[in-house]
Amino acid sequence: MNRKVLVFAPHNDDEVLGAGGTMIKLQKKGFEIVVCEVTAGPTAKVIKEEAKQAHGRMKVSETIFLDLPACGLEEMSKTQMNGAFCKVVRDVKPEIVFIPHYGDMHLDHRWVAEAAMVAVRPLHAPSVKTVLAYETLSETEWNTPSVNNAFIPNCWVDISDEIEEKLAAMECYRSQLNDFPHPRSLRAIRALAEYRGSTIGAEAAEAFMLIRGVF
Repeated sequence: MNRKVLVFAPHNDDEVLGAGGTMIKLQKKGFEIVVCEVTAGPTAKVIKEEAKQAHGRMKVSETIFLDLPACGLEEMSKTQMNGAFCKVVRDVKPEIVFIPHYGDMHLDHRWVAEAAMVAVRPLHAPSVKTVLAYETLSETEWNTPSVNNAFIPNCWVDISDEIEEKLAAMECYRSQLNDFPHPRSLRAIRALAEYRGSTIGAEAAEAFMLIRGVF
């Protein structure tokens, strides 16, 4: 089996916020980790360097930069965007795929989730056995409350042994970090991990919505 994990990140740092501890845990278990950074904005040069530093700490095998327009995915041709995502999945042939939660505040997250789901359709991506949606601080919890936007976790990963490594990776994103009580602060990231951990009897955890699981 091709033991690869593919993480779609609408913006640089989303992958660490949503699944950083799980990525580190899976890498320790022998999986190759590939991150697809979807968009690039005005500060692309700076944040790409930060991403490379963070991914180096996490032992990410490959980082793919699609360089699609940040805050402009809605205006892109769906054929063009879906084609780019499908090519990534075809090239990587992952077993596990992480995508952002469809109901997040930032519309880039929605379009990435939608295009990723097109790309991982079973008939076109038979290597994909598991698809999980992650939560992103300041995006998942800030949208208008509704049944369509709610993040309802049904899968947790114990990252008690990986939480410090996750925070160290996030520290590489200096341009994105803020002081508490901003949700994108090291203290808030730890607090969420501890809260998610408390629901499963662990020191720290990351929560996901399992979209597909083939066992």
